[in-house]
Amino acid sequence: MLRLEGIDAGYGGTQVLRGIGLEAKQGVTTVLIGPNGAGKSTTLKVVNGLLRPTRGRVSFEGKDITMLPAHERAARGIASCPEGRRLFPLLTAEGNLRLGAYAPRARAAADETLASVYDLFPGLRERASVKAGRLSGGEQQMVGIGRALMSKPSILVLDEPSLGLA
Repeated sequence: MLRLEGIDAGYGGTQVLRGIGLEAKQGVTTVLIGPNGAGKSTTLKVVNGLLRPTRGRVSFEGKDITMLPAHERAARGIASCPEGRRLFPLLTAEGNLRLGAYAPRARAAADETLASVYDLFPGLRERASVKAGRLSGGEQQMVGIGRALMSKPSILVLDEPSLGLA
């Protein structure tokens, strides 16, 4: 489903990734583990299209997506929940969740998908009308993950998913 081959990437003149290879198959959880500074977040930025590799190839569902920008990757079914949540603090929890259903294929089923997210994170149902900035760190993390799920992705890329969860 997702494959990285010979990926080099970095920031400015600093190379962070050198010859990275990764394969994530459908129905299988793939985890990147390593110490701070090992390149985990950088690898995920390459997957999401937020950072273009200097060498190598990214393919998704058998198609080369190396040069596709982030919004086109999202439209193809790659959803992301970045480190730090990046919620809209003045919108309610539900408002933030519904923003995830922006893709045409997700919009039609937004209410049904929202119900599924509330089933996955039952505590959010009671906090739906609370502004995201007033939620606990763990609740904010659940909203961030739920928002990514609202897009009905083929693949979900989570950076630091346990951040704020006890």
